[in-house]
Amino acid sequence: MEAQQAEAGEKQARTRPPLTADEAARWREKENLRLARQSVLQQMAASPNPRHRKLLDDALADLDEKLKKLTSDLGPQTSDPV
Repeated sequence: MEAQQAEAGEKQARTRPPLTADEAARWREKENLRLARQSVLQQMAASPNPRHRKLLDDALADLDEKLKKLTSDLGPQTSDPV
């Protein structure tokens, strides 16, 4: 299993060009926002409290806005390196 994972990682590394430091930073920021968004959605699904859901809904809207801005700032060159 580990050999297969290592082989898959090597294959991916060969097929895509390395990211610049700026591209890597933007990719990490986008991934962090996506993970935070996923966490908020999970909390919303589990929360029975309307006040908490409103807070989470506001947080989700904020994350969506940040993702939208980051995506528009990156332009057409954005492609997930994974």
